[in-house]
Amino acid sequence: MKDMLVRLISLPDISDLEKRLSEKENMIFRRAIAPEKHLLSDWVLEHFGAYWQSEVDVAFSRQPVACWIAQRENEILGFACYECTARNFFGPTGTQESERGKGIGKILLIKSLESLREMGYAYAIIGGVGPSEFYTKTVGAKLIEDSEISVYQHLLRKS
Repeated sequence: MKDMLVRLISLPDISDLEKRLSEKENMIFRRAIAPEKHLLSDWVLEHFGAYWQSEVDVAFSRQPVACWIAQRENEILGFACYECTARNFFGPTGTQESERGKGIGKILLIKSLESLREMGYAYAIIGGVGPSEFYTKTVGAKLIEDSEISVYQHLLRKS
């Protein structure tokens, strides 16, 4: 899987989409806070696996927490982290399967990229991309040539 590059200077406005999901779907989008670490970590392990759980744990070691969440009442709907595996990297991110296609991932992506921009970055890297079309369509991300060999190339795996 290749990495992608995103220009952070002109990210799309998501305020209308966020307002619509808030009003019609009763969703809240916000930065996670420390007391929720165990809940989000367990949820990510259950839905996405141990590697992403490890990255979420790193997001909670940052101040402010480097993870945005979507929720409906007490239910986690999605998450997006940044600066977990490497500086200026976006990810991991995921949305509850039953909630996909509503725009949750788009909002969480852009909120995370805005956080990277606020840190002073002009560009961000999306590492080891799966759905490259989503990132190209949503934020104009471009594939980085010859990036198949990345920070994940020697990742320890359970045998």
